[in-house]
Amino acid sequence: MNPILTTAFKAARKAGQMMLRANSQLDTVKIDSKAFNDFVSDVDRQSEALLVDTLLYSYPDHIVRSEEGGYFTARKSRDGLEIRQLDAAEVPAVPEYEWIIDPLDGTTNYLHGHKQYAISMALMHRGTLTEALVFAPEHNDLYTASRGQGALLNDKRIRVSSRIELPRCLIATGFPVVDQSMMDRYLAILKDMLAKTAGARREGSAALDLCNVACGRVDGFFEFNLKPWDIAAGALIAKEAGAIVTDMRGENDWLASGDIVAANPKVLAQMLQIIAPHLS
Repeated sequence: MNPILTTAFKAARKAGQMMLRANSQLDTVKIDSKAFNDFVSDVDRQSEALLVDTLLYSYPDHIVRSEEGGYFTARKSRDGLEIRQLDAAEVPAVPEYEWIIDPLDGTTNYLHGHKQYAISMALMHRGTLTEALVFAPEHNDLYTASRGQGALLNDKRIRVSSRIELPRCLIATGFPVVDQSMMDRYLAILKDMLAKTAGARREGSAALDLCNVACGRVDGFFEFNLKPWDIAAGALIAKEAGAIVTDMRGENDWLASGDIVAANPKVLAQMLQIIAPHLS
């Protein structure tokens, strides 16, 4: 790994060890609700602090954007590292270096003892995704990618599946449980997708769903209304493994819109054909 990803993994490993320790006492974890079906726990906040501290200690001139705390920056002084939160208005339109992190992708899974959760970290340089890391503590699986250099799982090269016949393809997805105004449209798409594929899986972590596309464990993924921290790292890993990543209309607006489709080129085209009639 290059020095940037090595630092990111150092941070993710600390956070992952904390999560594994907290597993044995989930009944004592404080849980708050940010919105309907959108939870945050003390574990999310502790993970965020570990990630932010480690990243900014090594790169104090970077900006970190996190799901829970917003934007952070830092500077080194004689008293140590000074970290402060930024108002959105203080953040440049296109920062030189910006980390986009999800301290715990799959919080609901984690709080129920379901092992499908991960730490997701991506670095953007002048608005372009350049580095990505997704770490799944329960499985000790480390997914990484650097722009133009391919994707790895535990230091071994990974590649998307070569299936092109949609009836043989397994598709990953996520339900729009937070913004349920999307539910009818989503269910109509899912119904059509199920009729034309080998099935669908909903595992509750978009970051890991995208990594599963990268590994060929599933042949495609689609979901509406995600946030940048849900998909930035996983999408770069999938792309570097050979996937095409678009929004629901086949355009490149997926990071801003949060509507995302990922698959190898042949499967992606067929998925978009199924989705298209349901878009207004």
